[in-house]
Amino acid sequence: MAGNLTLDTLSKAVETGDIDTVIVAAVDMQGRLVGKRFHAAHFISEGWHETHCCNYLLTVDMEMFTVPGYKTASWEKGYGDYIMKPDLDTMRRLPWLEGTALVLCDLLDHHSHEEVPESPRAILKKQVARARAMGFEPMMATELEFYVFENSYETLRDQGTTNLAPISAYNEDYHIFQTTKEEPLMRALRNGLYGAGIPVENTKGEADAGQAEINVRYLDAMSTADNHVIVKTATKEIAHALGKSVTFMAKYDTAKGGSSSHVHQSLWTLDGKPAFRDDKDPRGMSALMKHYLAGQLAYARDTTLFLAPYVNSYKRFCVGLFAPTKAVWSCDNRTAGYRICGENTGAVRIECRIGGADLNPYLAMAALLAAGLEGIENKLPLEPEMTGDMYQLEGIREIPKNLREAAALTAASEAMRAALGADVIDHYVRAARWEIEESDRVVTDYELNRGLERA
Repeated sequence: MAGNLTLDTLSKAVETGDIDTVIVAAVDMQGRLVGKRFHAAHFISEGWHETHCCNYLLTVDMEMFTVPGYKTASWEKGYGDYIMKPDLDTMRRLPWLEGTALVLCDLLDHHSHEEVPESPRAILKKQVARARAMGFEPMMATELEFYVFENSYETLRDQGTTNLAPISAYNEDYHIFQTTKEEPLMRALRNGLYGAGIPVENTKGEADAGQAEINVRYLDAMSTADNHVIVKTATKEIAHALGKSVTFMAKYDTAKGGSSSHVHQSLWTLDGKPAFRDDKDPRGMSALMKHYLAGQLAYARDTTLFLAPYVNSYKRFCVGLFAPTKAVWSCDNRTAGYRICGENTGAVRIECRIGGADLNPYLAMAALLAAGLEGIENKLPLEPEMTGDMYQLEGIREIPKNLREAAALTAASEAMRAALGADVIDHYVRAARWEIEESDRVVTDYELNRGLERA
């Protein structure tokens, strides 16, 4: 779904003093918005054409450290520039920031003016174009979960994170009274996003104390990814304005349930018909859908890196807390990694339950789409449905146990190299291996508390 501003309507809003700032932002490897704030008058006169950023933005880690080992940018190459090219179709007001609009950008090579292949939007665009060339429009949605804390970010910065205070004292899954107490934040979030042109459906309490979920309308894949990154930014900004904080970590506490980002997906024909629907099938699943699902299962372990990109991501996969441990499929079964929803309806679709709230939506959707299209192109047969409690079943396909295993699987995947590009795979495997290197190096509170006296 497009934004709600054009250059013309922006110009009029600037003339009236309604808007004075335009955030010009690209998406980094972590799925964060990075960029600049323009005076709106300058953006209208010149900035809407392009601006520039350092090309290290696609090689730094979460701490913005200049990580060695990338082909695209390095000290040896001098860390030059990328062009940030505003995608004016994404331009929108941000009602929660006074006088402010936002536009998302594509990253272009400074010399060739071609899109940077390793940039998240370019990676997803490539798979969407592949699907469209086959006659299909990928449609997707993400269910984004997060925890809300009474502590402000500044308090946590100054006093540490040992006294995190979730906004709720108990499991608030679907709980109306508890979520009523959270309405100053959630109402502002829903209305703010809706005012920004993002079609929010609902918010709800999730399955632990202080945990929430937000859902946005099912849309084409690129719109869904764009909306996802804006939703995360808005949630943090609105919480901050109210003196609270949120986290999208996959697992912030050993004893708490993790936060997911389930990805719902289907293919539609270019004239708007559901290509996954077949009235003659007992489940309503077309042959195309079965091939697509077969591809996702065949490459489930190869694509996990893009659904669970950090060491912490894998701590979410534990028995009995609704995060899957097995990469198998089942109908309407929340213990399976791939769940069929809406069977025997026009809304029949695949819900991939593997991804955490820490995923980069462009990378996750691109990887899932690439795997599914591989299944269609090769007419892969769908394995039998699994039923019952997947946590207890042995001898079936497992989700990788940790980032080290996932990175090795992705690095060795010829199918993913062919689909996403060898340079793209090497780039994000390098990011994963850096996360592993840092994790291996750092002494944790767990190690200190366990071994200080006893070791």
